Amino acid sequence: MTDAYHGFFGEEVAARYDEEGGMFDPAVVTPTVDLLADLAGQGRALELAIGTGRIALPLAERGVPVAGIDDSEAMVERLRAKPGGDRIEVAIGDFSTTRIAGEFAVVYLVFNTIFNLVTQDAQVACFENAAAHLGAGGAFVIETGVPDLQRLPPGQTIIPFRAEPAGISFDVYDVVTQRASSQHFEFEDGLVRSYPVDFRYAWPAELDLMARIAGLRLRDRWSGWRREPFTALSGSHVSIYEKPAAS
Repeated sequence: MTDAYHGFFGEEVAARYDEEGGMFDPAVVTPTVDLLADLAGQGRALELAIGTGRIALPLAERGVPVAGIDDSEAMVERLRAKPGGDRIEVAIGDFSTTRIAGEFAVVYLVFNTIFNLVTQDAQVACFENAAAHLGAGGAFVIETGVPDLQRLPPGQTIIPFRAEPAGISFDVYDVVTQRASSQHFEFEDGLVRSYPVDFRYAWPAELDLMARIAGLRLRDRWSGWRREPFTALSGSHVSIYEKPAAS
């Protein structure tokens, strides 16, 4: 994982991460946990980039044994300080390569985080790492956005997505390399603070090929956690990749 990713999720971002509003709304969290609990069944779940436990803690409350991997000690400190957080096994390291002992029924990576791996090799390694943790018939679940390039006219590279008194944000795309960056500027007490984060976008079809390289196959794809149909107009997708049973 890159230093840019690690730096972005350092102490300053970790301190305010749980105040980011919508993604902590029960209307968002509950259907996510419902689907993951259903996939886990009686088995264990592994969250890649577990962060402060937004999904892991309510999933554990459902009785699913949960473990996690994250390279941000600042984020994991917040997880461990929450009720039940000290009972979740967490390995500190790059989620594309770090291993946790044992076998899992479901491995999941949510909220666009696959794109925080900024090379194709790292993204493939993430699929391979997920597959290595899964038992036969297990599922690797990815939630991420569909690249918003239909909004880019020829020659334009910037898509703004937030403009409010507290700050502005925009994405900058390089359509040749599939590299991009989210630029966040916060306005506070007459000061401007910048929080850039790099990412590499990938189309669903490219992710499907990464899964095949890792020995997984696409089982289902929806536009959201409530199993809404995925269409040409969907802005995001939840994809379920399955590890085939041994022949």
